[in-house]
Amino acid sequence: MAIITLKGEPIETVGELPEVKTAAPDFNLTKTDLSDVSLGSFKGKRIILNIFPSIDTDVCAASARRFNEEVNRLDNTVVFCISADLPFAHKRFCEAEGLENIIPLSAFRSGGFGIDYGVTITSGPLNGLLSRAIVIIDQQGEVTYTEQVPEIAQEPDYDAALKAVSA
Repeated sequence: MAIITLKGEPIETVGELPEVKTAAPDFNLTKTDLSDVSLGSFKGKRIILNIFPSIDTDVCAASARRFNEEVNRLDNTVVFCISADLPFAHKRFCEAEGLENIIPLSAFRSGGFGIDYGVTITSGPLNGLLSRAIVIIDQQGEVTYTEQVPEIAQEPDYDAALKAVSA
């Protein structure tokens, strides 16, 4: 389990992020049109998993906006913005913000995602939501970078993540 904080108060996750140089766990998550998508369907592309508690918070929204802007500068790369929010919330947010370059995905049907990636929060007021984390997966499906953001109210290290994708 990882111990992170929410406004300075310790909370725990169900496990740890996948290790670098290991195969990324496959998943089925739900798109805004309610269809399911798997990691395997994007083999051959670099993938940024931008994982967060809820699109309806300022920091989570900021990360979706930032990756929406940055992905256009990255070759053969997709960004999945993943939370336990319903697909309707993702759709509403992306339409209101004009975000068209990211792929918003909901884990509402898949408790396995949060467990397999070690990001389901298991204590505190956000119990059951996903922690803030970045996982980068290469074209062969191998994890090449991870960041478990230590404080939920903090944005991820965009520069390190983008550098890892470009490496």
